[in-house]
Amino acid sequence: MGKATGRWDFEWVYNEQPHTSRRKEILAKYPQIKSLMGHDPQLKWVVLGMVLTQILACYLVCDLSWKWVFFWAYTFGGCINHSLTLAIHDISHNVAFGNKQARWNRWFAMFANIPIGLPYSASFKKYHVDHHRYLGGDGLDVDIPTDLEGWFFSTPLRKVVWLFFQPFFYALRPLVVNPKPVTRLEMMNALVQFVVDCVIYYLWGMKPIIYLIAGSILCMGLHPISGHFIAEHYMFLKGHETYSYYGPLNSITFNVGYHMEHHDFPSIPGSKLPLVKEIAAEYYDSLPQHTSWVRVLWDFVFDDSIGPYARIKRQYKLVKQE
Repeated sequence: MGKATGRWDFEWVYNEQPHTSRRKEILAKYPQIKSLMGHDPQLKWVVLGMVLTQILACYLVCDLSWKWVFFWAYTFGGCINHSLTLAIHDISHNVAFGNKQARWNRWFAMFANIPIGLPYSASFKKYHVDHHRYLGGDGLDVDIPTDLEGWFFSTPLRKVVWLFFQPFFYALRPLVVNPKPVTRLEMMNALVQFVVDCVIYYLWGMKPIIYLIAGSILCMGLHPISGHFIAEHYMFLKGHETYSYYGPLNSITFNVGYHMEHHDFPSIPGSKLPLVKEIAAEYYDSLPQHTSWVRVLWDFVFDDSIGPYARIKRQYKLVKQE
């Protein structure tokens, strides 16, 4: 099945994540960046348009043959759904309605979740907080692959399989690495999604349901947009754990490519992250960055030094509350 990679463990470090200190330094030098924090008034309208587009697509695909259902799921609908998962990412930081309307953000995330076909938004929010607070944290950051993933998916062919099934690993990994009780919001998210799926099935049959779910799974797997999953935190250069991408795909992914800027300032909406780089350019221009998500996927598969183990990990000492 090909030559195994040269990595057989994660890159363990014993220092703090770099984003905390850089954030303090940038804010001290450029306090005007604080004005970028807050909600994005345009986000809700963009998301509304995307959801309505997918509902219209459900009507349009109901009479297509199965091959065209999957074709449009991969080339069109899945791209919208993947973009909606990144809108949900932004919404999880309360940028749709602001921090004072946290509940509105949670409900709106469920609305954005509708075309994805499976409940996602509430569980994502629950774990994404830890990804920022405990970046690379052993047993805390579920974005980090498990040891089993790192050990087994170590050849080019196996890494392709891992990329294809990446949505399933992201969905199941939290249950192994850092299981948490099911929340009321997660149950509500599942109920809302089930009801909407039933309505779509009643109106237009099974093909629109398959169109939505297949698009979500396929386009979060082996797809050019999915290069961001690998580009964000996999260690392409020793010692660097977060990377940005400033290419054109940011225009359909809510600027998720501005990932160093996002981790430095998670309360700034994606639409305003280019301004962070513009204001504090000297902090970002000299850092490693990616120029192509497709090239990221290629290098991940065929570079022996990169694989699921190519992640920086650290231990966090949590204070137990009595």
